[in-house]
Amino acid sequence: MVFTNPPVILASYSVVGPKEGQGPLGKTFSKVWKDQLNGAKSWEVAESNMLQEAMQGSIDQAGIAKDQIDYMLAGDLLNQIISSSFAARKIALPFIGLYGACSTMALGLALGSMLIDGGFARNVLVGASSHHDTAERQFRAPTEQGTQRPMSAQWTVTGAGSVLLGRRGEGPRISSATIGRVIDYAEKDVNNMGSAMAPAVADTILNHFHDLQRKATDYDLIASGDLGAVGLALATEVLKQSGIDMGTAFTDCGVMVFDPSQDVHSGASGCGCSAVVFAGNVMRRIKVGELKRVMLVGSGALHSPTSSLQGESIPGIGHAVVIDA
Repeated sequence: MVFTNPPVILASYSVVGPKEGQGPLGKTFSKVWKDQLNGAKSWEVAESNMLQEAMQGSIDQAGIAKDQIDYMLAGDLLNQIISSSFAARKIALPFIGLYGACSTMALGLALGSMLIDGGFARNVLVGASSHHDTAERQFRAPTEQGTQRPMSAQWTVTGAGSVLLGRRGEGPRISSATIGRVIDYAEKDVNNMGSAMAPAVADTILNHFHDLQRKATDYDLIASGDLGAVGLALATEVLKQSGIDMGTAFTDCGVMVFDPSQDVHSGASGCGCSAVVFAGNVMRRIKVGELKRVMLVGSGALHSPTSSLQGESIPGIGHAVVIDA
């Protein structure tokens, strides 16, 4: 989809936990919490509070009255996307809940852009969140159990990112979007989600390049989110075998968030991963002129604890949006 009236990114805001704040992108986030709860009674409440804080931050930063915002689009990893629904309960905007696993932020940006470009909205608030402790408890094992993780595993980001899209205004614009297909090559290891998602990301990039007649060198940055080190290497190899040289522009939000010394194995994951990297680091680099054209390719592992226990493989998805400064 190439937008006739490309939506403007009016504002962005990111909130992260202490471990993310200690990483190499720490200074690019809007706010860093001192601990995982920040005064909440549970990790789940904390995640919802974090998303609400990030989305309210975008509203405040843009200086737009809430009654001028037509929709709130958000999603997370928890059952029935409770973090987003509970945040929407407090923000009190018309709410469209999304689930794309870790591709949710890119999916929200694509759908929000479609609403604005189609004339169905003036301003759209988009966000996504994840929390390390809520995700571990739901998808793997409680953190108190101290389960040993294999080196292919990723560390779920505690963070929430948000952007406010507008029909008019100053700022970078979302010029196009590519909605991905669900692809499944029978990976069943929940501790190796990068391998499960890599084929879908490669497929979306291939389709995007084909549709727009572009190549990797047409972009200053192509960031997947969140393949981690294992998935990024695999996606790069798949694209290479398809005749696509991704060069130095291709990286992954899951690789960017943490330093290897932080013991996160293959890197970061979670809905909040690409959300905070995009709302923080990437938007700052666009604003200072370092990046002129960016493609964000959100990657999601579309499994559940039940499907994994029943022996199902892990379907992958990739959604892409292009931002032009």
